Amino acid sequence: MLRDDLRKRFEGKVALVTGGASGIGESAVFRFASEGASIVIVDRNKSLADEVAKQLMDSGVEALSIEADVSHEDACQAMVKKSTDHFGKLDVVFANAGIGGGDLVADMNSADWDAVISTNLSGVFLTCKHVIPALIKAGGGAIVNMSSSMAGWDTSQTGAAYMASKEGVSGLTKSLALQLGGYGIRVNAVCPGVIRTRLGYSEGMSEEEYEQRYSQFAQRIPLRRVGQPEDVASTVAFLASDDACHITGSMLLIDGGQTLQSWSNAPEGEAYPLHTASQH
Repeated sequence: MLRDDLRKRFEGKVALVTGGASGIGESAVFRFASEGASIVIVDRNKSLADEVAKQLMDSGVEALSIEADVSHEDACQAMVKKSTDHFGKLDVVFANAGIGGGDLVADMNSADWDAVISTNLSGVFLTCKHVIPALIKAGGGAIVNMSSSMAGWDTSQTGAAYMASKEGVSGLTKSLALQLGGYGIRVNAVCPGVIRTRLGYSEGMSEEEYEQRYSQFAQRIPLRRVGQPEDVASTVAFLASDDACHITGSMLLIDGGQTLQSWSNAPEGEAYPLHTASQH
């Protein structure tokens, strides 16, 4: 929902969000809109994208919904053209679209590997490739890419494809930041840890099991809470704003301290150890 207690850092600007119809992407859409931006919602789910756009327009926000699969280059070309034809420019891009999935490498078929890489990594590449000319034409801007705490800080036994895609995004982000700085375009990435979205919902899981999963996660996070989509959205908005005007090529970890957990500080592994000043 829209908030009226925020600074209008994006007044007069146009923000495009891929995967913008649900989860973290939807939260980012409403954050940008609350701060004055006109919005382009890109998603594979047209009905959800239309619904988000309608909510925004009913609240007086200029919004455009576009159906696109970012793993296809022609779709990325088309989404940029539709956006610039409608609004005349682009200023901010959040390349957020992504999927989960994974298995042990020995058991994973190549089609599943390709699906994860083509969306999570190639989709970010193609989004960035095709928005760059629009951002240059606008005289500069900001790109924020979706990476993960799996990109260099954490690991997963069955997440090889996901981890490879997110590590790739981090490398791409750094290279783009170097390439585009001279055009006044900043490129950064956010790296969320466990965030409460439906991406963590497994098929056949009951609501009780879903709640229990996140309760268990919370016990292994130093701040004792699972991240919310709004936590990531506020960080994305910061990186896209002029408040971060001297930040580019950064990977910003948003995990409540989750990746501080290790065998050496919590060998039992059930919960993150609680220490108090009186114990030292």
